[in-house]
Amino acid sequence: MINATPDHLFKGVKTARLEAGRYSAVIAYTMGSSVLRFRDEQNKVEVFRYKDEVTADTINEAREIWGLPTLYLPNRFDRGVIKTSDATYNMPINETLLDNFIHGFVHKRAHKLELCEVQGEKAVCRTSFEFDEQDEMFKYFPLKFKWTLTFTLSEAEGLKQEIELENKSDKALPVSVCTHTCINAPITDGGDLTKLTFEVPIGKRCVLDDRCLPTEELKELDDYDRKYKSGDMQAVLHDISNDMYTAEETTLDGKPFYGVIITDRQSGRRVINEVSKEFKFWNMWNDRGVNGYFCPEPMTAMINSPNLSLPREITGYTELNKGERFTCWQRFATL
Repeated sequence: MINATPDHLFKGVKTARLEAGRYSAVIAYTMGSSVLRFRDEQNKVEVFRYKDEVTADTINEAREIWGLPTLYLPNRFDRGVIKTSDATYNMPINETLLDNFIHGFVHKRAHKLELCEVQGEKAVCRTSFEFDEQDEMFKYFPLKFKWTLTFTLSEAEGLKQEIELENKSDKALPVSVCTHTCINAPITDGGDLTKLTFEVPIGKRCVLDDRCLPTEELKELDDYDRKYKSGDMQAVLHDISNDMYTAEETTLDGKPFYGVIITDRQSGRRVINEVSKEFKFWNMWNDRGVNGYFCPEPMTAMINSPNLSLPREITGYTELNKGERFTCWQRFATL
């Protein structure tokens, strides 16, 4: 069964619902195009953080920690400053405790539903957001751009997300993209939290200071870090707080794989998050490990990347000239 419903009511919010084989997905285009639910119905696997009793109002209070929100200008910028090659922008401080600007604003906007349809063996949804002088943030960040997200659901590949950022301004547009990927804990209905582990192919640790900003030191891995590489890192029930690393490749069932592998060792069920090579970093966080989710976050650029003295080939920071586009993708599936 393959379906694409453009006006599905979910927790009272108009969303796009996609169905393909064993999978179902709900994309809230009016709430920043966050994927509020992605489920393997056949195997009873809940991929993203979800609770039946949680309302849309509760999700709206903190969109970063429900489902799959996609962030433009993600993570932290030192005292709100963003230095590009041809300008400096001063963003409002929205993380007052650490004096930073955090996570941008695109995920907080209503997006336009451009397409929701069945295409052969796939259900497809495309949304977009155009940023211009009508937005309240334009006075801080006067750069016009278009943000397009395409979600494709299929039995063969699971849920694929394609991200496109287009510069419509005469000045350089900074590029840094991330998803605040909130993986449900447990992933299997009724699963044992102590048996939930994940593997992240990491290279070096990006050392952060007490304001969660890079010191620009890249450190060799210690025994704790290597738990990510071996797949032995327990996902919850302990505190993971901004463990940031450069990304490398691993293997999945004997084949090269660029992404994260999450395993419920009780049932043997796995969730994979494969990402494109534009994602050069992983940042791990689990909200103290006691709130039923954890976040292996793929990032195209290092935290605070426009302001660092490290070369761009290390930080991952890039810029777009007018008319240029940046694209990347990721997908989620169950095994």
